[in-house]
Order: sequence, then C-alpha cells, then structure tokens
Amino acid sequence: MKKTLFLILILLTASFSYGQKKGAKKKAAAKPASTALAKADNLTAEIVKGNFYLFINNGKAKKDTIGIKTVDENSLPKNCALKAFSAKGTPLYLLTWTEEQTTKTDLKTEVRSVLFSEVYDVPTKTKLFSNQQTTTNITEKVFLDRLKNASETQEKVRREGFEFSLTADGDIVQKNKTQQNTFAFNAADKKYVEGKTTSTAPAATPAKKKKA
Repeated sequence: MKKTLFLILILLTASFSYGQKKGAKKKAAAKPASTALAKADNLTAEIVKGNFYLFINNGKAKKDTIGIKTVDENSLPKNCALKAFSAKGTPLYLLTWTEEQTTKTDLKTEVRSVLFSEVYDVPTKTKLFSNQQTTTNITEKVFLDRLKNASETQEKVRREGFEFSLTADGDIVQKNKTQQNTFAFNAADKKYVEGKTTSTAPAATPAKKKKA
C-alpha cells in the first residue's frame, strides 16, 4: 500500500512539473508589446498595441512620443525608413512607409500599394508635410467573345497622387504626369510654403496644315 501511494505521489509531481514547463513555454511564445520598424539618431518608429508612433529617446525614463496613425492589422506598415535632413539650417526628419491591400474576385486581382512620406519637426512634435502616392497593379481575366469561350489575362497599372522628393536645400517637390509642385521651407515660421506649379505634360504637336 505504501509503495502504491509513493508511486502515485511521483506521478502527480511529474505531471505538475510538466504543466509548469508547458505554461512557461506558452508565455515565452507571446508576441512582443511593440515592434521597431526604423531608427535614426534618437528616434524609433514603432507599432504599439495597434498604434504607429515615433518614440523620442531623450534620456528620460519615459520616452516622448509623436502619434502617427492607427494601423490596420490587414495592412501593416512595410519598408519603413527614417531619414534626418536639414532645411534652411533646421534639422528635420522624413518618415516613409508603405501599406498594401489586396482585393480579389473571380476575374480580377488588385494589389493597392500606398507610399506615405511625412516630414516632422521633432522638438515641436509637429508634422510639417504629408504626401501619399498610390500604385495599383491590376490583373484581370477578360473574355474575348460573347459566349465567354475565349479569354486572356490583361495587366495594367493605375497611379494616383504625386511622387515625393527632397531637394538638396530640404525643399519639397511633388510630381506626376501633368504637373510639378514645389514647397519651400520657411525657417522663421518653421513651415513649408507652396511655391511654383509647372506643367510636366508633353507639349502638344501642332497639326499639319493641309495643302490647298
């Protein structure tokens, strides 16, 4: 009887120990509270509990933050980058990232990619400029006859918004197929001021005169 009780006690101890180890493994596999996407100087771009932030490490116990946006789990920021630059002697930061979303039907697939470009003045925690450029890649099955016996796959690209770029002076240029916009940085007011807009569309070819 004593031997039987001793064996039962050993089995219960082993079962309890295994349960503790299993629980510890589950805890270790938990997802991290935040995800760092990019770094520059004392800044990090991170996602914390579904929110996108810029964290400013000033040596304090609690970091300062700049809220960027709430993120969608189905379209999390990708290809995130932070770049320090100077505009008229003022240190600024450019934050860029992309978000993708795919829409599918039986005949069509659209992959929509949005490139975000945002300029921040970190000491004042101010967003000075924001730009979005959307590229949609479309793959579509197109029927060639009324009875839908023959078909072909067609691919096309749709672009919306402006391409964003920085000049050597820290000014901003937006450009698409038809126009170009420039924004000059005003160091006194610490803001971008809209400047010249020019046409980028190709010049129309004059019609040839018909001979009499």
